[in-house]
Amino acid sequence: MVRDAHISFNAEDRSYLAILKKEIHALVGSTGFSENKTGNVDLVVAEMASNLIKHAGGGEILVRVSDDPKNEMVELISIDNGPGIADPQKMLGDGVSTVHTLGHGLGSMKRLSDFFDLYSLPGWGTIILSRIYKSKVPAPSKTEQVVFRSLVVAKPGEQLCGDGAAIREKSNCFKIFLGDGLGHGADAHAAVQKAIQVFKEGPDDQPLAQIRSIHGAVKKTRGLVGTAATYFYKEKKWHICGVGNIATRMQGTLSSKNCLSYNGIIGMNIPTSMKALELDHAHGQLLIMCSDGIKTRWDLQKYPGILRLDLSFIAAALYKDFGRKTDDMSLVIARVNSPL
Repeated sequence: MVRDAHISFNAEDRSYLAILKKEIHALVGSTGFSENKTGNVDLVVAEMASNLIKHAGGGEILVRVSDDPKNEMVELISIDNGPGIADPQKMLGDGVSTVHTLGHGLGSMKRLSDFFDLYSLPGWGTIILSRIYKSKVPAPSKTEQVVFRSLVVAKPGEQLCGDGAAIREKSNCFKIFLGDGLGHGADAHAAVQKAIQVFKEGPDDQPLAQIRSIHGAVKKTRGLVGTAATYFYKEKKWHICGVGNIATRMQGTLSSKNCLSYNGIIGMNIPTSMKALELDHAHGQLLIMCSDGIKTRWDLQKYPGILRLDLSFIAAALYKDFGRKTDDMSLVIARVNSPL
């Protein structure tokens, strides 16, 4: 299993729920979580699965295990296309129910989670996000200038994901990479993981140099498409360079700009002359990148209030509505906070 990729569990049928809970328990149990923390995860999963069946006619639970030493946690995302909730915050209280049950579900999940929130629209469905940390919950950082979230899911039926996302923080910049190995399965996975290794270990800060370094290192793989983006703190600028069909959009509060990639395949053929795109930072701006497993004709204005929430809700909403489910699917979203 690859850490920081999400594993999808189908919760469409009550007869499958016991297997779902058993598989997620085994996944978390292999990470060294304490018995108490693992129990909390089990209870949140049980409530999520039960809610999906009772209220939404089924849905999907995404599970991600992060083994980042600074951020060891289990992330659970419940997604459905049900009737939605008219007043989500009211429903977070214990004893509140819309179907004449005890109403402990959402309140219980919130209490058991280290981080919990939800997003719902009537007639559209609901997304629930829970994070449970292995030990100490990281304190909110007042100096965290770039907030980054990713959602990476393998093509249904595949054990390994051919998409991959990575970040690297340095004193002068924040670097992001999203790659999509050609095809899917083990060979695509090997290509993108090699690219991520080079991205994380390489000395280059400029995206163009990063792409060229990856190109040379992955020639023995089947190749990939990918985009690298770097935010330089002092300049307050994004530098972006990509090859192939990774869609990149700089989303502002009132307008957006699509960032075009060069034609080619990293590891096989890339243009000899490329330039990185330079964009000034603007307040409230989002950098959104996605592989071709996500359709790109989306508009964030159709999700009222979602920009006030954790960025994972945007990724989950776009995956919910625009994921093709015929390929690996991935999104990365970054927001620059006020300069230090």
